[in-house]
Amino acid sequence: MTGEGTAGALRVLVVDDQALMRSGFSMMLGVEPDIDVIGDAADGAAAIEMCRRHRPDVVLMDVQMPGTDGIAATEVITGEHLAKVLILTTFDRDDYLFDALRAGASGFLLKNSDPEDLVDGIRAVGHGHALLAPEVTRRVIERLATPPPTEERPGPDRSGARAPELAGLTARETEVLGLVARGLSNAEIADRLVVGEATVKTHVSSCLAKLHLRDRVQAVVLAYEVGLVHPGD
Repeated sequence: MTGEGTAGALRVLVVDDQALMRSGFSMMLGVEPDIDVIGDAADGAAAIEMCRRHRPDVVLMDVQMPGTDGIAATEVITGEHLAKVLILTTFDRDDYLFDALRAGASGFLLKNSDPEDLVDGIRAVGHGHALLAPEVTRRVIERLATPPPTEERPGPDRSGARAPELAGLTARETEVLGLVARGLSNAEIADRLVVGEATVKTHVSSCLAKLHLRDRVQAVVLAYEVGLVHPGD
């Protein structure tokens, strides 16, 4: 199934090796006026080819598939800037989640998420925001912010000293980055700092550009890795 779609709507490709899942997701998303399902694919290789031909805005990507799995496909799709990827994952496979994050996925939802959360997630990712399901946020942060026991690496600096990685940021940009890492939205940051939301967006964009980060997910990971914020803050 492919289509030209409605002007202005988010173009979505559904990828899952189970036909029933593809059909269900496509039907559910197809009733949304601002979302067009432009096709579906049963494996990662087919997803890559369809992305190259149809350039969707968002790929709703399963992970476990025969042949080219969702992680390998995500790495190619994001590496070629073909689309943003929203991963559907299961809670008992953390390794998939972290590998997909490193591969360039912009969002993660659990397969048992409410339909409304899935639709909202596609909209968020399609409009350039990163998305982590609340249930997996802590796991992502704790895994990526903590080096393996065998890795020789200094721990986060809790002295308040400025991390070298953040040297190019202004004080306000550093403050905004810390609030992003704590999970605050732009509107919440604006309220906290008593500034306009447009100002916050400018600061966030500047942080991403200066730190050479793709999105807010990478910003969260970096903030924890360099000790700007800590698990439990």
